[in-house]
Amino acid sequence: MTDPTAPQTIDAFFDRLSAEVDTLPKRLKQCADYIATNPDRVAVSTVAELSEAADVQPSAFMRFCQVMGFSGFSQMQKLFRSDYSQKWPDYITRLAKLREHGAESPSALLAEFVDVGRTSLENLMTSVDPAELQTAVDLLAKADTIHLVGFRRAFPVTSYLAYAFEKMQVPAVLHAGTANLDQTALVRPGDAILAVTFAPYTQQTVEIAELGRARNARLVAITDVITSPLARLGATTLLVSELDVGAFRALSASLSLAITLAVSVGAARNRI
Repeated sequence: MTDPTAPQTIDAFFDRLSAEVDTLPKRLKQCADYIATNPDRVAVSTVAELSEAADVQPSAFMRFCQVMGFSGFSQMQKLFRSDYSQKWPDYITRLAKLREHGAESPSALLAEFVDVGRTSLENLMTSVDPAELQTAVDLLAKADTIHLVGFRRAFPVTSYLAYAFEKMQVPAVLHAGTANLDQTALVRPGDAILAVTFAPYTQQTVEIAELGRARNARLVAITDVITSPLARLGATTLLVSELDVGAFRALSASLSLAITLAVSVGAARNRI
């Protein structure tokens, strides 16, 4: 029987998962970790395929669905198919959603983005843990070199940080992927990686973070939920949730957090 408190949206699903992941048995935690890293697979895979990928028995995956409040896998998959596909549609679909939303004119769009930007900034005050923020600043300030890693939607955040750090003479390397150049050979013990990614997570960002962890570099993450693959690497994690307008998401909160980190790290390095 379905739990009446079962998540009704993907955001609610991951909120519940974040709250319960540390209490789950080992096999169910494997299910949680796999879904957190590969949420798009839930909508298009069978329970057998997901179980194999998570290295658990199908019965464990079914139990995971029940713990999350669903009667079984088919109901959880229905949520992912209906809600997740709407969360990151293609750009033609996003434009159609804007028309449905009645925000077609530039002035109406501006008002909408200002409104959701304001809300995202207000949420930032509660989503970022002050102790984690201080730890992140301390780690980055003491790093020999800061490696900035973020692709796709996260790239404006890391490119801004690269600009700010250069102006403050903080040693930093922007991993941009230009011409497919691999700069991971530059990562050394004593360095720090500042990785930025949001669902659906960019695999290249996760891989560079994993490489940095293997080389004893410190890891700081700007991401969206505590079950993000970066958080599960043991990163000092700063959580950001950006609201959207017709499935288009701005970076108001992410860039505000970035400038906070840049200024704080610059000031801290001057005191060292």
